[in-house]
Amino acid sequence: MFSHLFRKTPLAWRQLMKEKTRLAVAVAGITFADMLMFIQLGFESALFDAAVQPHRNLKADLVLINPQFQTLFSVKSFSRERLYQALGYDGVQSVNSLYISTGQWRNPETRLDRAILVWGVDPAQPAFKFPEIQQNHDDLKQLYQVLFDQAGRPEYGDVGTIFKKTGNFQTELNSKAVNVKGIFSNGASFAADGNVITSDSTFLQLFPERKPDRIEVGLITLKPGVNPEKVQAQLAAGLPNDVKVLTPEGFAETEKTYWATGTGIGFIFGLGVGVGFIVGIVIVYQVLYADVSDHLPEYATLKAMGYSDRYLLGVLLQEALFLAFLGYFPAFFLSFGLYQITYAATLLPIFMKLDRAISVFILTVIMCSVSGAIAMRKLRAADPADIF
Repeated sequence: MFSHLFRKTPLAWRQLMKEKTRLAVAVAGITFADMLMFIQLGFESALFDAAVQPHRNLKADLVLINPQFQTLFSVKSFSRERLYQALGYDGVQSVNSLYISTGQWRNPETRLDRAILVWGVDPAQPAFKFPEIQQNHDDLKQLYQVLFDQAGRPEYGDVGTIFKKTGNFQTELNSKAVNVKGIFSNGASFAADGNVITSDSTFLQLFPERKPDRIEVGLITLKPGVNPEKVQAQLAAGLPNDVKVLTPEGFAETEKTYWATGTGIGFIFGLGVGVGFIVGIVIVYQVLYADVSDHLPEYATLKAMGYSDRYLLGVLLQEALFLAFLGYFPAFFLSFGLYQITYAATLLPIFMKLDRAISVFILTVIMCSVSGAIAMRKLRAADPADIF
């Protein structure tokens, strides 16, 4: 139907171009609505990606956690014995462990303490895929040596720059002197504004109340060619129910689910997208309604000539789709700039994704089409008898 209408006459385009000021206002409104949706969806995606980045960079095929584990912000531990039990299953090549807790990092310049996520690892077995950690793992073998996340918040101090210049950085962590022996890049997240990696021995010195046999994450590496899902099922069936067996991606989804559904964050971002959608509908409806009102006699004449309501609805929908295209593309390109500004201000990994671009475009088309359908009610009132 629409292809026939486009071939038949450019009526919709001519009507839009006739009132250029009205067209400019409509395009600006749709662009604003789309940018609002882009920003809300971009923030949500960036915050979720930042929250699960450590999970997805774990060097493991399977992960053991406490079934009550929901987020790194409030970790739950379990017995290291479960990890040793997992080592006895067919297909398991090696196991490793992680301690996780929140410490207080002191900025040596301001002397202010700030919460930071501390990861305790076995220096002999790299627990993360970050290349910087792989290269500097041996530096953790001595006590009170740490690797610092240079992509964290600047309130921790200019650690990365100073370390690159001098090869050394000294400060305090939980009121104990530590030396930065290397840097890596993970970034701030919901759970923490920054990260520190240290050896398991140093971790237990920094947190003396912690018991060595209680760990937060167990890492399982499988033998080459082994099916992870099969081993996961065997471990889930054989190990006691005080541990849960997940893939690294499943572990990441646990964290993401907590922030999306266990807090108001998912609702807030969804509400922002909804507001942008409604704003767009109102703006496009106002433009189309005004256009129909201004040309009501012409539409009545078309009806008198035998054109159906279906045809006239098609004209309105064409106008709506033109507006959708004209408003979407400026918003798409402007969002790139806003993402860059947001990244510079927050250090969150916010960037354009193909699925987000497609989703917003579809929402824009629906938004404009709904407005056109609503405006059609005015068009149905165009009575040919009124003009004779």
